[in-house]
Amino acid sequence: MTQAIAAMDARLFDAYNRCDLEQFSEYFTPDVEFYHDQGGVTWNRDEVVENTRKYICHKVRRELLPGTLQVYPIKDYGAIEEGEHRFCSVDTGKCEGVAKFLMIWENKDGKWRMTRVVSYGHRALSASENAAPH
Repeated sequence: MTQAIAAMDARLFDAYNRCDLEQFSEYFTPDVEFYHDQGGVTWNRDEVVENTRKYICHKVRRELLPGTLQVYPIKDYGAIEEGEHRFCSVDTGKCEGVAKFLMIWENKDGKWRMTRVVSYGHRALSASENAAPH
């Protein structure tokens, strides 16, 4: 299960980083809830996609911090994914922020999609975190 979730995370954020919003949207249920410690709550997929278009596309690149991804099964439902990621400017390449994340994945009829996303603990990168390859 960990490999499957890690692969979906990679595809999800590849679409995010390329601003392929059609592909990006496929990873969320229509009624997804997205909780962001700085941005507030978004209550559905259309808003998540629109916020990504407005605030992320061609501005920010997401990078998973190596060794932080953890996956835990949810009996008869899906999985919890948690980890840490950093965000880098597309223009300068400079990585400025890091945050923790938790995603609830539902496996329905063999299709994995997120029902809840929590992005929290946003902070500036330390010098050692910013020195890591990207």
